[in-house]
Amino acid sequence: QVQLVESGGGSVQAGGSLRLSCTASGRTFRSYAVAWFRQALGKEREFVGAIKWSGGRINYADSVKGRFTISRDNAKNTVYLQMNSLKPEDTAVYYCAASLYLGDYAPAYDYWGQGTQVTVSS
Repeated sequence: QVQLVESGGGSVQAGGSLRLSCTASGRTFRSYAVAWFRQALGKEREFVGAIKWSGGRINYADSVKGRFTISRDNAKNTVYLQMNSLKPEDTAVYYCAASLYLGDYAPAYDYWGQGTQVTVSS
């Protein structure tokens, strides 16, 4: 059984920071990519960024470049999303997902977490 569990969401004022965690269990993810997506109320799911678990290659959506950083801790089987300079438009449920594919196409991801809410107030 593969599981991805997100944590670290919450409420913050604009300009603040949050760090989300995505911890994987159930198998070895050494050859996988882990992505972050987000979905705001009434909107489609949006790609945030992705990291190759073993190779370190990272992609980011233009909307978060320079503000968000993805990193990983292989020993903890955890991928992080550090979010700085948060804006109200960053408010969404954030999901992590895993796949052999590294990219922004959500249906290509095989495993998904349950999501964690991030709310940014102005």
